[in-house]
Amino acid sequence: MIRILVVDDHPVVREGLVASLEDDPEFQVLGAAGSAEEALPLVSARHPDVILLDLELPGAGGLAAIPTLTAAHPESRILILTAYDTDERVLGALRAGAKGYLLKGASLEEIARAIRAVHAGESYLEPRIASKVLAELGPGKRRTTLSPREREVLRLFADGHSNKQIARALGITERTVKFHVTSILNKLGAENRAQAVALAAQRGLL
Repeated sequence: MIRILVVDDHPVVREGLVASLEDDPEFQVLGAAGSAEEALPLVSARHPDVILLDLELPGAGGLAAIPTLTAAHPESRILILTAYDTDERVLGALRAGAKGYLLKGASLEEIARAIRAVHAGESYLEPRIASKVLAELGPGKRRTTLSPREREVLRLFADGHSNKQIARALGITERTVKFHVTSILNKLGAENRAQAVALAAQRGLL
């Protein structure tokens, strides 16, 4: 039995996924959430095997949530199911720790196949996404990609602002700031803020 958590902010999509997945006797849907903030306590309490995650979420957003959700239960494997296939989103999600990437519009059979693959410890990319990754990660093409919001957060904590000050400046919650900071550290391969600032400066991100 593969235990699944569905995270998508559109109720119709979320409910449709839950209903479809529950028809498969191999799957058990543990719950559903409309945001990363809603998903976090569910991951901590219910320990899903696979988190089916949209990237377009209110609050922190799916990309920033990946390392935080993974930290809440490291055995959970994240499979992205989203409408967006830009290089920044695809590579950002994979670098943050996602094990698979599907576009909305994928058949239920393909979604089920991807869930089984990532649960088994494999990666799953649909062909169009795999082509993007191969093209982008070819010789000389590796780079750190931060979202516009992550760059804003990075600049503010590089200037010495606290999470509370960053939240006030950007009009977001401290919890959302923490999601972004975690994502920035993960993408840069940094252990703390000071190291992140140094690495970002070296890579021309500040």
